[in-house]
Amino acid sequence: MKITSWNVNSVRARLDNISDYIGKTNPDILMLQEIKTEEKNFPKDIFKKLGYDSKIFGQKSYNGVAFLSKIEINNINLNFINDPKKQSRIISGEINLNKKKVKLINIYVPNGNPIDSEKYDYKKKWLNLFINNIKKEIRKNNNIIISGDFNIIPDEIDVYDAKKFDNDALFKIEIRKKFREIMNLGFNDVFRYFNKTKIEYTYWDYFAGSWQKNNGLRIDHFLVSNNLLENLKNININKIPRSKQKPSDHTPIELIIN
Repeated sequence: MKITSWNVNSVRARLDNISDYIGKTNPDILMLQEIKTEEKNFPKDIFKKLGYDSKIFGQKSYNGVAFLSKIEINNINLNFINDPKKQSRIISGEINLNKKKVKLINIYVPNGNPIDSEKYDYKKKWLNLFINNIKKEIRKNNNIIISGDFNIIPDEIDVYDAKKFDNDALFKIEIRKKFREIMNLGFNDVFRYFNKTKIEYTYWDYFAGSWQKNNGLRIDHFLVSNNLLENLKNININKIPRSKQKPSDHTPIELIIN
């Protein structure tokens, strides 16, 4: 099974690129972030023709998350956390994997910049709410896959120039500690599980030739509960979509599970 996560930065603006990606890589489940549309305007019919059912938690012009799936996803939940701003940032559901019930959690964490603003406070509150609810979820089911745009750079190896991000909401130590707090609940950062020292990125800004210079960040992640590690086969950051015309500034990450 292939599960892909991708911040598409507007599903309608990237529709050709998403369709091309699906045709070439054939994921079983595609977890989308920053779809930037309400459900009524989501291109469900186009994805249905490609063989995918759509589960959507949309919002006009901003945020939004969705599942595209060729397999059944049950118990869809749009209220995993009680977001104080009522933003569409998290959708969850359940799949069956080798007789295990696995919780899929698709997230788009607030960016949080600038750090001297309410946006940063919101990011911290959002992460605290998320962590508290993950603790509750683990008591019910500890087979969990969390994926999406975390807007967190875990370590210096995950950014092209760490010093430039000392005061950025993606790299502040208290935010990175939140990432580790999630992992300490019994999760592994799958990319680092397979690649201890490899330098790869999932995001390149549109400006200042960031893509051409490979000035990137690794901020999109798969966190998988430890008892699912035996099911993992591989993870890949697929950079091809970032090189296309009119690309998202993020690129897909692909998890292969036995």
